[in-house]
Amino acid sequence: MPLFYSIIVGSALGAGSVFLHGSLKPFGLLLSLAATCAGVWSIGRIWGGRSLRIMAGFAWLIVVLRAGFPGVSDEYLIEGTSVGVSLINGGFLILLLAVLLPV
Repeated sequence: MPLFYSIIVGSALGAGSVFLHGSLKPFGLLLSLAATCAGVWSIGRIWGGRSLRIMAGFAWLIVVLRAGFPGVSDEYLIEGTSVGVSLINGGFLILLLAVLLPV
């Protein structure tokens, strides 16, 4: 059951990051990266185990990378601007940090 919950939380963090990164340009990105780090780290803190944090990170990556591809009507949720690229690259580094931090 914790595996299922970690995937759900990782997906929710990814969706929140996608919708939040574009609001108030530098602050929305910083808030979404901080929430991602705190959320993935807290999964390991609550349920224990690095494998659950890795699964939450994969769920986050799947949601964020899917939002960078065009949708049905050729809309992009993550644009190719500096903020969008920073979300993808910085988010990967933040996930790596959150997984490697000790519990």
